[in-house]
Amino acid sequence: MKKIIYLLIAIISISNGYSQTAEEYFNRGLAKSRSDDYKGAIADFTKAIELNPDYADAYYNRGLAKHKGLPKEFVEDYRVAIPDFTKAIELNPNKAEIYYYRGLAKFRSYNYRGAIVDYTKAIKLNPDYADAYSGRGSAKSHLEDYRGAIVDYTKVIELRPDNIFGYLMRGDSKCVLEDYTGAIADFTKAIELKPDSTLGYYWRGLAKIALGYKDSGCLDLSKAGELGLSKAYDSIREHCN
Repeated sequence: MKKIIYLLIAIISISNGYSQTAEEYFNRGLAKSRSDDYKGAIADFTKAIELNPDYADAYYNRGLAKHKGLPKEFVEDYRVAIPDFTKAIELNPNKAEIYYYRGLAKFRSYNYRGAIVDYTKAIKLNPDYADAYSGRGSAKSHLEDYRGAIVDYTKVIELRPDNIFGYLMRGDSKCVLEDYTGAIADFTKAIELKPDSTLGYYWRGLAKIALGYKDSGCLDLSKAGELGLSKAYDSIREHCN
């Protein structure tokens, strides 16, 4: 009988020894996220939260997994990540990245004003947060605040001089404001940084045509088409034939 009792105690002890902690579930969730197993990561982060309801990083990373695990066409579903980011902010209000990703989730759900609020908070916490300036610039563009967008894209370029997106989007905003000369300079810089930039050639071509440089503009449109941008040929038919 004593042997049976000792055996039972040993089994219970071993079982207890292998019960996972919140941190262990969290670390396993991180590993799954890194290998793009977002569904598995969400399950582990959820278990970590069940064991520790105040685990800010678990809420944050579960929100990231929900966000990253969705195809971009499922726009409405990005909202499912927002409550996790919000809870993470309640528990850790001074982490810029959480505001950034909540802003991104709002942006992808078409809540541009809400996104701007979160991007601005991220920037306040980290004034050198280039991605937050870029995101805020994009949100401002969608709200037709092109001058504000230019200010943010300029800051992106200041922080990351080799950021092609910053030059392209600043140039696009300048085009809307009919600053075609400034736009051409930005598109040219983007092409210098990335010689196969289809949008760089395409948008530069349209800006040149708007300034009356038809031949040079059409050459840029042709180059964009050669690089694989099919809509460039529609613009060639419209402006160059």
